[in-house]
Amino acid sequence: MTVCYFTASGNCLYVARKIGGTLLSIPQLMKQDRIEIEDEAVGIVCPVYAVEMPMMVKEFLEKAKITTPYFFFIYTYGMGYAAAFAHVELSCQKAGIKLSYINAVQMVDNYLPGFEMQHQIDTLPKKNVEGKLQIICDDISNRREKSVKITAADRAQMAMYKNMLAKRILRKDTAKSYIVNDDCIRCGICAKVCPANNITVSDKVNFGDRCEVCHACLHNCPKNAIHMKSEKSSVRFRNEHITLKDIIDSNE
Repeated sequence: MTVCYFTASGNCLYVARKIGGTLLSIPQLMKQDRIEIEDEAVGIVCPVYAVEMPMMVKEFLEKAKITTPYFFFIYTYGMGYAAAFAHVELSCQKAGIKLSYINAVQMVDNYLPGFEMQHQIDTLPKKNVEGKLQIICDDISNRREKSVKITAADRAQMAMYKNMLAKRILRKDTAKSYIVNDDCIRCGICAKVCPANNITVSDKVNFGDRCEVCHACLHNCPKNAIHMKSEKSSVRFRNEHITLKDIIDSNE
């Protein structure tokens, strides 16, 4: 079994590890000219962004040649996932992949303009992450099927979010508005955890126009020196089971 994952604060890497098999980082795979994956089961683990998948994950599905009789897709989310399942089904149809199973697990949402991190962290025990993961792992192990039927309501919701959210939230130039304060020691960790190679560090931190809006740089800065004008608080988060080195190894 092969599991491809996209992670910023460690949630999806933790889920991928729980599922098991050969783990492949999508940011690392996207550096290759050709991506060919063949296995008896292949899956993707990624977060919900603006009620759909991250931009890079969508690009990965378009680029990769995936051959498998059992393809699964697991989302992590904070508040909800709405029509996110429908987005996966449509992307799989476009890529010529049959979606065998899809599910989602509620965890800490790291989207700083939308969520107060300490509240997210404090309420994590109520989300029964391990119980949900056990169900997902059992389903995948037993190759259970769970397909998506796209309804008219899904299509209407996707159109609404595309106009209201995706165009405002999933913007490649997002990081250019980030604020780096005087606590920055120019250690370069922000550049190392960025999955899009969007950050360079010289006498200051420079952001390009390839931002994935994953907030890896914000949450993993050792000095908490990177901020957004619209963030709910300055508290930061990384999954307790995942180290900074794990994030760097996945994204650098």
